Amino acid sequence: MPHRYSAEEKEFIKNNVKGRSNDELLKMFNDRFVLNLTKSQIAAFKKNNRLSSGLDGRFKPGHIPFNKGKKGLMCGGKETQFKKGQRALNYRPVGSERVSVDGYIEIKVADPGKWRMKHLVLWEEANGPIPKGHCLLFLDGNKLNVSLDNLQLITRSQLVRMNQNGLISTDADLTKTGVIVAVILSKIGERKRNRKGANSI
Repeated sequence: MPHRYSAEEKEFIKNNVKGRSNDELLKMFNDRFVLNLTKSQIAAFKKNNRLSSGLDGRFKPGHIPFNKGKKGLMCGGKETQFKKGQRALNYRPVGSERVSVDGYIEIKVADPGKWRMKHLVLWEEANGPIPKGHCLLFLDGNKLNVSLDNLQLITRSQLVRMNQNGLISTDADLTKTGVIVAVILSKIGERKRNRKGANSI
């Protein structure tokens, strides 16, 4: 679910965007509002609101590189280079969670940097792989409510029927009823196609 920025959050970004990278702005924002937004979400907000940090990543005329004259020292020199086996400062261990740009909770399942949507991992641990042509539906429409009680396996054709007929609700019980209606509509559609095929022979 995309983040809805409050007036205070919007004003904070606008007041602090100048002279700061997306990483710096993101940390300030998450710390200030106790959130877990991603860098791509901050970048998207800046783009949508035509905000610029004023940084272009290039050195200004007359700038003297900090490692000038230090032969063979790149990326800050020997003292700041990664040592063999040393992890990056932003390393996140297996089992860590984050929220994707699309609003899904992702969980890190392996190194290096392998992430999967948490609801898929949870479902497969309890029920095995999701069959081809099927998908999981959040019964209350909340992608952040990742629990087996809130997930239902349906076919993609049933999902299409539900979207077409407005059968997905924020009320889990109503959505369950919508799944039943979608099954009925799918069966009616199949029978009509079968009859049409039989009559054309």
